[in-house]
Amino acid sequence: MIRKFKNQFFKLMCLLATLIGLGILVIILFTLFQKGMAGMSWSLFTEVTPGPGGEGGLANAIVGSLIMTSLGIVIAAPIGILAGTWLAEYGQNSKTADTIRFLNGMLMSAPSILIGLFVYELVVVFMGHFSGWAGAIALAIIALPVIISTTEEMLKLVPITLREAGAGLGTPRWKVTVKLSYRAVSTGIITGVLLSVARISGETAPLLFTALNSSFMTLNPNEPMANLPVTIYQYAMSPYESWNQLAWSGALLITMAILFLNVISRALPLMKKRRS
Repeated sequence: MIRKFKNQFFKLMCLLATLIGLGILVIILFTLFQKGMAGMSWSLFTEVTPGPGGEGGLANAIVGSLIMTSLGIVIAAPIGILAGTWLAEYGQNSKTADTIRFLNGMLMSAPSILIGLFVYELVVVFMGHFSGWAGAIALAIIALPVIISTTEEMLKLVPITLREAGAGLGTPRWKVTVKLSYRAVSTGIITGVLLSVARISGETAPLLFTALNSSFMTLNPNEPMANLPVTIYQYAMSPYESWNQLAWSGALLITMAILFLNVISRALPLMKKRRS
């Protein structure tokens, strides 16, 4: 009787904690939609950020965020996939692989502001100015551990019989990895890349030290570049109502983008299962 009571009590506490968490999430999303949708208009996507108290949009910040996020993933994805492949296929239980896994775990949990400071000293000070390249490098470093871990775990799921079948045909090991292993877990690797994009889309601290911000539309990553996270931070802290409204709308845009990426990352494995 006591054991049954404890079990029911524990289940009730778990349910209560879940409901509290969901309730807080619903309140946040409701507030975000309520205040963010009020500023949604065509000008939000076509006009650049305004001066103090003026009217405008977030076109330059949206474009800047897309450029730096894209560059960051272009840098991080090949490195992360190759590193994860080495850990799963070649490093395995070596001391070097264990060291890399340990450092990768530390990098995954490192505060993003420290990564921003590191890139500031490494790139910004060397170049002599803030730039979109520095922001992209900072975002790439943040995305890297997610891609490495996901790639390694996905490749570990490939049956050993698949590798043995390829080796039995005389196929080189690298070709077995590329032609068989990658193809078997391609959906999982893509999911990891999408999750890393969602991870870096809303990062503010690293961009404050690297890309800074700009009130102009620029496509040159060698210059300071506008971006949504820093713009939201600056406008949310301002005393101007028009800037506050742009901050809410920008926050809604980032939230919807991250939500979309998470839905896609969850849907890809399900779609693959249905096909198979």
